[in-house]
Amino acid sequence: MKLVTIKTATGGVPGCVLSSGELLDLRAAAQPGTAETLIPATMRGLLCAGEEGLDLARRVADRIEAVSADEAESRRAQGQILPVDTPRLAPVPDPTTILSVGQAYHSHVAEMKGKPPAEPHGFLKSPSAVTGTGADIVIPRDHPDNLDFEGEFCAIIGRECHGVSEQEAMSCVAGYTVTNDVSARDWVHMIGKATTTPEARTAWDLNHMGKQFPGFAPFGPALVTRDEIADPMNLTLETRVNGAVMQSVNTSDLIFTIAQVIAYFSRWYRLLPGDVISTGTPGGVGFARDPKVMLGHGDIVEVEVSGVGILRNRFVRAAVT
Repeated sequence: MKLVTIKTATGGVPGCVLSSGELLDLRAAAQPGTAETLIPATMRGLLCAGEEGLDLARRVADRIEAVSADEAESRRAQGQILPVDTPRLAPVPDPTTILSVGQAYHSHVAEMKGKPPAEPHGFLKSPSAVTGTGADIVIPRDHPDNLDFEGEFCAIIGRECHGVSEQEAMSCVAGYTVTNDVSARDWVHMIGKATTTPEARTAWDLNHMGKQFPGFAPFGPALVTRDEIADPMNLTLETRVNGAVMQSVNTSDLIFTIAQVIAYFSRWYRLLPGDVISTGTPGGVGFARDPKVMLGHGDIVEVEVSGVGILRNRFVRAAVT
């Protein structure tokens, strides 16, 4: 099942993608007088309801998939079935925690002239940076010249977990989505120039702050439930800028498995339904190229993961005030 959050005038409502590509408003299509009406009002609420919540969503989707052509047309008129291009928010617009893994792929570590880490490294991204597929991302007015793309595959947590083992980690996953870890690279040069521990700490902090601007955490196009992805460690990830392929890798190039990453970070964090584990970016980022490929006004970045879909965003110049 491909779950989405449909954008509305008052926020967003949980939906799913039908076989036609159209979107289904799950709550609007719920059958009156049945348990379907208990579907929560938000995607995070739906995930908090666990397998029972997902089963209700599947029940609604399966029932609507089976209706006649005339009934489907009636439901379109009622606003239950919505057009393919209906605007979406991020699949989970309000995660409490976004954990991004750094130095995650062998290919990216090599291009940045580093060494594979002995254990996962990561950083937090601000939930206020979240946006959805199709949204414009505003280039920071004060930092417009070193904007980079980092296509990544993500796991979405489906149940609370803390201190879990690698063996039980994947049972905590609700599904998967795609992100672009957008990064202003203005401060990367400070890392190599640092000669003291405080200087190095400041450089790394600023480098991570360059990932927190509004819109720098786009997610989408959907949350694909775990049962639809047979092997998350055997997927193709491709990042394109204006149609040109910049990153192309199989997730088998990841240094650590998703189970290892979840188990490792759950030692410290209490992960909750809807939280995001972004597994890191492969080689091919713009900053590591010669010459560098930085993003500018009008550029369109697409990140595609097989079985999950395409996250697409346009970058635009900040409005003059």
